[in-house]
Amino acid sequence: MNILVLNCGSSSIKYKLYNMTDKSVMATGGIERIGLDDSFIVVKLPNGDKKKIMHDVPEHTEGVKFIFSVLTDKEIGAIKDLKEIDAVGHRMVHGGEKFNKSVILNEQILKEFSACNDLAPLHNPANLKGVAAVTELMPGLPQVGVFDTAFHQTMPKYAYMYAIPYDYYKDYGVRRYGFHGTSHRYVSQRVCDFLGVQPEGKKVITCHIGNGGSLSAVKDGKCMDTSMGLTPLEGVMMGTRSGDIDACAVTYLMEKLNCSPAEMSDILNKKSGVLGISDISSDMREIVAAMNEGNPRAILALDMYNYRVKKYIGAYAAAMGGCDILVFTAGVGENQFELRENVCKNMEYMGIKLDVEKNRTVRSVEAIISTPDSKVTVCVIPTDEELMIATDTMNLLK
Repeated sequence: MNILVLNCGSSSIKYKLYNMTDKSVMATGGIERIGLDDSFIVVKLPNGDKKKIMHDVPEHTEGVKFIFSVLTDKEIGAIKDLKEIDAVGHRMVHGGEKFNKSVILNEQILKEFSACNDLAPLHNPANLKGVAAVTELMPGLPQVGVFDTAFHQTMPKYAYMYAIPYDYYKDYGVRRYGFHGTSHRYVSQRVCDFLGVQPEGKKVITCHIGNGGSLSAVKDGKCMDTSMGLTPLEGVMMGTRSGDIDACAVTYLMEKLNCSPAEMSDILNKKSGVLGISDISSDMREIVAAMNEGNPRAILALDMYNYRVKKYIGAYAAAMGGCDILVFTAGVGENQFELRENVCKNMEYMGIKLDVEKNRTVRSVEAIISTPDSKVTVCVIPTDEELMIATDTMNLLK
């Protein structure tokens, strides 16, 4: 079975084509700048090189159509005919309370998903455009939706509710939903396979640390709590997002800056976090380089960043009554040994003993980075959200 995975953003489409017989990647790439000047696609070639092709992509249907043409291209394509694609799996961002698992998409499901658009006004409509484009270009092709929020639907009510008037939850759905759920689900399952243990009876803390970051407390294979909230703003400090902040600090700044809710949202989501504190970049590689040169703002940004992650690990260990496995994943978690070292420093009290030398050699590979006598097994597990989406798609269509 060949499954195409699509991740449609507001101005981008990422794709991967899998042969699910052996779970190999047949093709991968992405379109950027949809609806803008100078839009283009980057295709990863079989030899590992990347080819950039300029192409006018005014909207998502044209984007999906161009991806289909690239997949069947005589020179750089992976298949001869679109009929070789058996199904499409879509990343769907915000499923609200309606979706606690992946589903085969139909008209009724899409209507229910559209009702969640208010909760993710940038992402959900883009996801729907991807589905509509495939429906238009390949009518009848099975499509599956895999929701970022679904894995977190096992959280108990006391964990996901906000302490505000209950009517706001009933009337507007204001509660913690969490994100990166497909990644947290993948790595929490994969780390147990890697270690040869069953999820049942295990308390796992997963740290998805990229430009956006979130942690989850996973007990017996089920999510008990997660750091992102109604939106992806809440939780740890991120590349451009503030993470946790006093709500009254927000209203205070709105008065001082005379700014609208939309303008304040832009500040908190796009101009804060590591970028806002360092005034250098949201890229952790640049921040580490600046830190090594003694830049005080870069040092402060990293200290804050590491502290927030450490604090959430401690909180989730308390919430679950301990921790058996700690997992680092995503761009920063998989590649930045400095983050892992600083987060795990002085955590021996809760059973974390990092193998410092081993940790410094690990980048984007599955590995145990704790010492043999560490009570908590600390691992790096590269995430693979696309494979999780493809696997869910295959399993639903069997």
